[in-house]
Amino acid sequence: MEDWDWLKDFLKGMIKPVAALAVVLMAIILSYLQKLGLEGEMMYSIFRAFLQLSIIGFVLQFIFNQSNSGWILLAYLFMVSVAGYTAGQRAKHVPRGKYIAGVSILAGTAVTMFMLVVLNVFPFTPRYIIPVAGMMVGNAMTVTGVTMKRLRDDIKIQTTLVETALALGATPRQATMQQVKRSLVIALSPVLDNAKTVGLISLPGAMTGLIMGGASPLEAIQLQIVVMNMLIGASTMSSIMSTYLSWPSFFTKAYQLQTKVFTSD
Repeated sequence: MEDWDWLKDFLKGMIKPVAALAVVLMAIILSYLQKLGLEGEMMYSIFRAFLQLSIIGFVLQFIFNQSNSGWILLAYLFMVSVAGYTAGQRAKHVPRGKYIAGVSILAGTAVTMFMLVVLNVFPFTPRYIIPVAGMMVGNAMTVTGVTMKRLRDDIKIQTTLVETALALGATPRQATMQQVKRSLVIALSPVLDNAKTVGLISLPGAMTGLIMGGASPLEAIQLQIVVMNMLIGASTMSSIMSTYLSWPSFFTKAYQLQTKVFTSD
């Protein structure tokens, strides 16, 4: 029976999350009264979130009890695959967008994670690596998708300027340098703004979780500082990588713009 104690604890712990559905019910009622038509989407969203989190909870429970580090890599690659697909969907007009996003996210987060492990910031165990990797992959996904989409859209808007630069002998990289910088700045701004205001406007999730779990505020801020640093590092590397991988898709071997890339919407 002891083997099932964790399940009993889980079901007991679900009482509060179920009680919190009252807040969602309030939102549904407000949506109905305001004729927003979002009631169905709200119910679907909360059901999907409940189902996904429940499943991942059981999966993590299983992985945490394993001694084989292969489970860590499997979980990490799964997150990267989903993130690459999602970011690629945002930049759907970029050729091979899902592949580019996936490789960029993998490179940025893997290098960052490797440095954190080598520097002994985090031990290479499922309990640390999987949550940390999830935060990095999630942020890198958002930044990479925005970077790729913005780069393609900017080049499309300024096609004449880019073609003029190419005609004057500029390489594709030189001709689109301003567009690349603009897309990177726009994509990374939310991450940097969040770092500037962290603790002043809201307490981030990692810090809040530790405090509510009984840790001291000083311990919580130490972890949050590490989290902010790794998010900036991983997001920056992933977004820059995505621009380098996107360039060949925008130009022909003769250094001309790929017309079909910028005519489809």
